[in-house]
Amino acid sequence: MTDSGREDALGDLVAFRQGFYDSLARRGDALFELCEAVLCSDGPVRSMVGLSLAPEHRRGHGALYDAVNHGRVEIDRLRTALTQVRLPRAADGRLVLAVDVSPWLRPDGATCPDRSFCHTYGRGKDEHRMIPGWPYSIVAALETGGTSWTAPLDAQRLAPGADVAAVTVAQIRDVTQRLISAGQWREGDPDIWFVLDAGYEGPRIAYLLADLPVQILARMRSDRVLRRAAGAWVPNPAGGRPPKHGSEFVFGDPATWQDTDVETSCGTRLYGTVTAQAWDRLHPILTRRAAWAGYEGELPIISGTVIRLRVEHLPSGGVNKPVWLWWSGVDATAADVDWCWRMFLRRFDIEHMFRMWKQTLGWTRPQLREPESADRWTWLTLVAYTQLRLARPLADDLRRPWEKPVEPQRLTPARVRRGFRCIAAKTGSPADAPKPTRPGPGRPSGSKNRSRAARHDVGRILATGEPYTRPAHHKKGTKPRRTG
Repeated sequence: MTDSGREDALGDLVAFRQGFYDSLARRGDALFELCEAVLCSDGPVRSMVGLSLAPEHRRGHGALYDAVNHGRVEIDRLRTALTQVRLPRAADGRLVLAVDVSPWLRPDGATCPDRSFCHTYGRGKDEHRMIPGWPYSIVAALETGGTSWTAPLDAQRLAPGADVAAVTVAQIRDVTQRLISAGQWREGDPDIWFVLDAGYEGPRIAYLLADLPVQILARMRSDRVLRRAAGAWVPNPAGGRPPKHGSEFVFGDPATWQDTDVETSCGTRLYGTVTAQAWDRLHPILTRRAAWAGYEGELPIISGTVIRLRVEHLPSGGVNKPVWLWWSGVDATAADVDWCWRMFLRRFDIEHMFRMWKQTLGWTRPQLREPESADRWTWLTLVAYTQLRLARPLADDLRRPWEKPVEPQRLTPARVRRGFRCIAAKTGSPADAPKPTRPGPGRPSGSKNRSRAARHDVGRILATGEPYTRPAHHKKGTKPRRTG
């Protein structure tokens, strides 16, 4: 990178750090230095109190916990600062964002309010567990090419009983409007893409966001059943109204697929030959229950393109099953189909980001009681990762003797973090020096804490608030799911 490019990258990092400090309304100096300690500590973060021993954290452990428990972060101001930084873009200049939920598991936190049962995978085959914790919905911009970097833009904790689709729609709408206000999207630019996994109802989200310049790409379960568009209507002398839906398209029954509208095939290094089949203008049948119970008027027809993706082999050697995708666009070309499945594969970069947050930056390490404290620590983790991404052009490869050298553009977040202490010395710290003080008296020796903390029941993330039961379409051997 040229000297001018490094100066621009350093200027972007300094500006973001100043914006982050300005968004800390209470205990700002302690919160800023806590984030510095996360970035400059040697090795993974094992505990929060251990960060008070880092040279960048000039305050004691009491100030550290006081900042997390009683500090205040202006989240809206911080969200605006995140949308104003330079974001990664695809080859055609469009923004591709992923939305996913990652849990902060707290199975032993009986005194923690607002916990929900979070879906997690066990170590056994097809083993699913519901463990209490705080689920967070994260929005991040994706890069292209061989990299695991992302640009997180928003984090929101899901409350018990929340409608995940409604919360996701509000979150996507807020992020999109902030991107437009920041000039990241202008009139005439390609639509912003949002890539979702199978836990989201793609057609419903696309319908609720139809007024925004966004497109939705979501994975669908393999037991779904969609309908084709109704054909030409021939009036019946006996009466009757024209049909609203065409023939069925059953994902698990090839006899109902008929001819594909688009089919592409190409070779890849990891997956071998990749074959994608696409069928145009398919829609789910909506019923007046659950999310559509209070809908006024006739239920809409939400048409899209269904893509069946099949690879020759998996790098891990697992079970090779086809992947079904639903795209909110219609009249897809071969280039559109290739673009869709390639962008869906980029969605897995957000999983690498979650692993970096949890295993290296210590996102879920602290045993915090209040969910508001967990929100502050979550945003500190997000800001720390963003600073690593902005410092990426400035970092040197401080590799271990057993590691292979890599190009500066391909440094991983963990390698950038090794040299962040040297980079932070060039940016300066807006935090003020701590004032001399004395520790408090604390609890008298020999006394006991007689105020018992309140216990809280675990809620569930359901729009209805009813007790959780495993859905029938999640069980093996059941009939295909024919309603949306």
